[in-house]
Amino acid sequence: MTLAAPAAVRAGFRRGFIELRQAFTGAALFGQLLWPIATLVAVYFLRDRTVGAGGLTLGSVMLPGVLGMFVALGMLLVVQQLAADREDGTLLRAKATPNGIPAYLLGKLVQISATVLVYLAILLIPGVFLVDGLTVDSWRSWLTFAWVLLLGLVATQTVGAMLGSLISSPRGAGYLSLPVIGLIAISGIFAPITALPAWLQSIAQVFPIYWLGLGMRSAFLPDEAAVIEIGESWRQLETAAVLGAWAVAGLVLAPIVLRRMARRESGSSVAKRREKAMRRVG
Repeated sequence: MTLAAPAAVRAGFRRGFIELRQAFTGAALFGQLLWPIATLVAVYFLRDRTVGAGGLTLGSVMLPGVLGMFVALGMLLVVQQLAADREDGTLLRAKATPNGIPAYLLGKLVQISATVLVYLAILLIPGVFLVDGLTVDSWRSWLTFAWVLLLGLVATQTVGAMLGSLISSPRGAGYLSLPVIGLIAISGIFAPITALPAWLQSIAQVFPIYWLGLGMRSAFLPDEAAVIEIGESWRQLETAAVLGAWAVAGLVLAPIVLRRMARRESGSSVAKRREKAMRRVG
């Protein structure tokens, strides 16, 4: 076991970087860049609209929020890729390899985390020049950004791994995106959550998407901007607690759920999924 763990880690990082290179090569590059660039364009055109009576601009509120949203979308990337890997037999091959499942999971976390970081760079680097009112010249801002990002990546992607283990086809992954988009809509990403009914606010606060947006806003907006938030506070302790709880739960449960799902994988089940996929295409 002492020799297996380092081997799985090395294999996981190697797998993750190979998949990352494939994801940003050739025709796939266009799809990777489309959504962050389109989002940045939307933020640019909305940047001068005001929010509330405090003089905040919609652009300065939206940009940190969409950073949190793209971190949360890593959950859907895990679900989609895991469903595709089950259908084409990639997961079955990982199961047949020593330490294959831990290496597979680590590889996905590496690849998707790096992908999310690219998205954030596309949004944040030009965004600080296009949008006024961001506090990017303070080390506290970047420290807050770092811990929110770390907890958010772990929380969302491990939860994505658990959800992906319940879905056997890319079509099912597409259906799962609908409730996630609904959660984004009620999580204060594009407008202050305090404008929503109290019962919707309560639902949003159960899930990490709201706390990712709040954490990013607390990193890059001035203290007086907290007036638009629930309780007129950034609630950083609550943010760390909720994201940390999701992260710990995911780290504990995701490997267990993935191993159980992998044990059910067989050549016949992969063949059946391929046959269904061919019928859909036909």
